[in-house]
Amino acid sequence: MSFVEVKSVKKSFGQGGSRVDVLKGIDLEINKGEVCVLLGPSGSGKSTLLNIIGGIETADSGTVSVNGETIADMSEKALTQYRRHHLGYVFQTYNLIANLTVRENIEVGAYLSKSPLDIDELMETLGIADQKNKLPNQLSGGQQQRTSIGRAIVKNPDILLCDEPTGALDYSTSKEILKLIEDINKKYGNTIIMVTHNDAIKNMADKVFKLRDGVIRKSYTNEQKIPAADLDW
Repeated sequence: MSFVEVKSVKKSFGQGGSRVDVLKGIDLEINKGEVCVLLGPSGSGKSTLLNIIGGIETADSGTVSVNGETIADMSEKALTQYRRHHLGYVFQTYNLIANLTVRENIEVGAYLSKSPLDIDELMETLGIADQKNKLPNQLSGGQQQRTSIGRAIVKNPDILLCDEPTGALDYSTSKEILKLIEDINKKYGNTIIMVTHNDAIKNMADKVFKLRDGVIRKSYTNEQKIPAADLDW
């Protein structure tokens, strides 16, 4: 059985004449520990799909199950626990708490976990140990995103959901962040689901799902992955 299973998921927004079908029947399977990329242009439905897997939005029909548990069957309390203990989120906007230091921002994530990772070791892995006492406005974009990844990963979640994690970053910083995500996957074994419109990023993934107009047009497994450091676009 796959770790993440999405079956016949549909989602629309709006009513009547203004209704938009965003997802039109999505099926996909992801194994534990895989790096998976949801690739597609803006408006293809990839972020909506990510949010449904993350329990942030609900599907109109179809099912999402993680490790054999169906999200739609969970009570509100169970869903909160699912998000709290099993998921880490990394967004294009860093969403850091402005008056907390780097270390304190990461600690916020640790408080949500029963078995958090060692914060100091994690900051070393992230390359921000020397920034730990700085506030977000004293950091570069890349350092802020590293801190945001730290806050998500310190919980030691089963699944790390990344929504355009390099969208606001320049080329070299983007590659650094992608290598960091790759390193985290190797070191901690988290399943990673990453949304992107950047075609090059698909080459570092185990599995690729190409979305367009709310449908998966193509899906495949990379037999030969390219290391994040060697990606080019």
